[in-house]
Amino acid sequence: MARLELVKAASPATSQAVADLLAAERKKDLLRFLTCGSVDDGKSTLIGRLLYDSKLVYDDQLAGLASDSKRSGTAGGDLDFALLIDGLQAEREQGITIDVAYRYFSTPKRKFIVADTPGHEQYTRNMATGASTCDFAVLLVDARQGILAQTRRHACIVSLLGIRKLALAVNKMDLVGFARERFESIAQEFVAFGRRLGFEDVVAIPLSALRGDNVIAPGANMHWYRGPTLMGHLETVDVASAGGDLGFRMPVQWVNRAEDFRGYAGTIAGGTVRAGDDIAVLPSGRRSRVERVVTYDGDLDAAATGDAVTLTLADEIDIGRGNVLAAAGSDVAVSDQIAAHVVWMAEEPLLPGRAYVLKSGAQATIATITELKHKINVDTLEHQAGKTLELNEVGFCNLSLSQPLVFDPYKRSRAMGGFILIDRFSDATLGAGMVEFGLRRATNIKWQAMEVGKDVRAGLKGQTPCVLWLTGLSGAGKSTVANLVEKQLAERGRHTYVLDGDNVRHGLNKDLGFTDADRVENVRRVAETARLMVDAGLIVIVSLISPFRSERRMARELFEAGEFIEVFVDTPLEVCEARDPKGLYKKARAGMIKNFTGIDSDYEPPDVAELRLRAGVGSPEALARDLIGELERRKFI
Repeated sequence: MARLELVKAASPATSQAVADLLAAERKKDLLRFLTCGSVDDGKSTLIGRLLYDSKLVYDDQLAGLASDSKRSGTAGGDLDFALLIDGLQAEREQGITIDVAYRYFSTPKRKFIVADTPGHEQYTRNMATGASTCDFAVLLVDARQGILAQTRRHACIVSLLGIRKLALAVNKMDLVGFARERFESIAQEFVAFGRRLGFEDVVAIPLSALRGDNVIAPGANMHWYRGPTLMGHLETVDVASAGGDLGFRMPVQWVNRAEDFRGYAGTIAGGTVRAGDDIAVLPSGRRSRVERVVTYDGDLDAAATGDAVTLTLADEIDIGRGNVLAAAGSDVAVSDQIAAHVVWMAEEPLLPGRAYVLKSGAQATIATITELKHKINVDTLEHQAGKTLELNEVGFCNLSLSQPLVFDPYKRSRAMGGFILIDRFSDATLGAGMVEFGLRRATNIKWQAMEVGKDVRAGLKGQTPCVLWLTGLSGAGKSTVANLVEKQLAERGRHTYVLDGDNVRHGLNKDLGFTDADRVENVRRVAETARLMVDAGLIVIVSLISPFRSERRMARELFEAGEFIEVFVDTPLEVCEARDPKGLYKKARAGMIKNFTGIDSDYEPPDVAELRLRAGVGSPEALARDLIGELERRKFI
């Protein structure tokens, strides 16, 4: 608003000049790129040099930079250009980039948004976040160090995130005597590596960010180099925008309701939409026709990728946040099982079988990794077997979803093919994923309708089916209480079954060990079995350590409201260890058993259980009576 008022207050000639300048600026295309690489390769210094040599640093910023350089710089009293970018105190103290720093700048030929991303392995997640919005990458290499593991890791992530073109900036050439042979050796090694990642174009540029050689202007010290400067390449590189070749797609972010108005708001992820176009609402598949393309400034004849609009439709259809509007007959995919690459960003490992929240745009669903197909060795790009993903590892996974996901493969559309995985308890972002394809099994398998249902089966037995889920430490008394409860129910003529943790490992789960991943799968299988038994009309008693809240919550969600009763058999560790009926605690203390719950593997007690049995105080018979009383109170028996 202030800029507009200044234009109005100026003379007509000045106003027109400013207006022409603003119009010319708007017409420039925008390149989003990132700088990445290993630690101390000079990424922040390079961006600072770009801004400085392009005359894009204001006088007050320059004065502050000079002062900061003397106080905390690393350039021997000269201007430390990294300080223009590294804004956090911790970054300045350590001399490394921690968080992603975004900068906007413009030259006569192009507008730019650059993301300066961390090089430290600990902050790979931040680098992946910066790369997810960029179309081009500048991968820095220290000419002294050459291609490092982190260089290859960043190149791999950049490729997975859909960036097809990059510049290999071989920095600090001044520290290797501007040796042509050193540059060419590094360039040849990376080009061979990058070819396997599927990059369309890799341009290698030797430079010195500190001195400015080949950043804006050619360096006098590298007369042997005939290629473009970094800025020259950034101004001319052709990066096609994603989504243009798709049919129309728009995830619904908000339903705009008024007294006589109902529209569906969102940002167009691909294609073009016009009034009169036939569209489909996904995942339901219902059809309608676009009546209006509405914006704050009025209706549009057409809107395209990247436009934020509100669409009104000719028909009243149940549409909500997370639905996707797509061109009728387009090839957008819908599936509740997908295959995807996952970059894991959390300290705690990814565990197949554990439930996470998957968010893709406005869509949200519960996702479980059903299979980790392989991990990717970022040094060799080889596929490696593995059961879990650790921090910064990349894997190819199958995922099962609680609701169908509307998507395009990530290589066709970032907006429609990217997702994040979120912890269900802390809401922390744990990983980023790129959908490769939907699994055919999801479309080939349908639910078979049966005329005899759970109500009929339960009626024949004269009881209300449910599951009693007894959780607690080894030696807490779960199996003893479960046995007594089943005995009392049998005396009352009830139809029951006990799924005991040890017993199922003799058959159903005999292939599983005791790692966290195996424990997750152990609980999943028992929970699915219990669900089938409840569907058969039985009262099911599960006696299982089930140490993690996440898996107990997953088990609960398999059942109808009120069918799942979590029973915390609360026995202190010292009591369980004193009992030690199977001698397991003694072996665990001696190091003969690994991953033993309560010793070297965590047990997460329930936050809120339906029933808490203080097994360190009461007798097993009293505890069983308490549980029977709970069933009576709930009118299950």
